[in-house]
Amino acid sequence: MRILLLADEESKYYWDFFEKSKLDGIDLIISCGDLAPQFLSFMATFAKCPVLYVHGNHDHCYEETPPDGCVCIDDSVYEYEGLKIVGLGGSMCYNFGNYQYTEKQMNRRISKLWMKMKRAHGIDILITHSPAYHLNDSSDLPHTGFQAFYRVLDTFEPQVFAHGHVHINYGRDFKRESMYKNTKVINAFEKYIIEVEPKDRR
Repeated sequence: MRILLLADEESKYYWDFFEKSKLDGIDLIISCGDLAPQFLSFMATFAKCPVLYVHGNHDHCYEETPPDGCVCIDDSVYEYEGLKIVGLGGSMCYNFGNYQYTEKQMNRRISKLWMKMKRAHGIDILITHSPAYHLNDSSDLPHTGFQAFYRVLDTFEPQVFAHGHVHINYGRDFKRESMYKNTKVINAFEKYIIEVEPKDRR
C-alpha cells in the first residue's frame, strides 16, 4: 500500500502546483499535524482515498475549522485495508496550549488504547506529531519527544513510526529516516511516500 505522509508545511508540490495525476497510485494520505485545515480539505477533495490526521501543537484552529472530508485518528486504532494505524497527536507541554501534553498525560492516553492495540494483535503504523525522546527530537522543551512512545514501539513493534514537529530547517536535528529496532522511523515534514503492507497476524 502506497501512503503519502504530510506534516508541518503545506507542500507546494500538491497545493500550488497541483495536478490530479500526482495522486495516482496513492492508497492513503496521513497528516502528522500542523497543516492548514484548508490544505487537508483540498487534498480530500481530489484524493480517491481517505485522508487521516492527528493534531499538531499549532492546530487549535481545527476546533472551529476542522478539515472537511478528513478523519481524525487521534486516540484511536484505525483500520484501513487490513492496516492497523494508531494516532497520538500533540507535543510536549511547554505553555499549556491545546494539544500539548506532559509525559504523564501521554502515558495515560496510551494506556487507554492498550487493550484496543492488543485486540488488534498489534499495529502496523504509529502516527504522532512529536517524535520519541532522543529519537529524532530536539533538545528544547517544545521539541523534546515523548518517552511514552517507547511503550508502543517496544511492545507492538509497528512497521512504521511517522511523526512531524522537527522541521528540515532545524539543521542537524533533522533526520528524515532512521531505525528503532524493527521499526522504520520517518519524519514526515512536508511530504514523504512510504509503502507498507499489513502484517500477517495469524
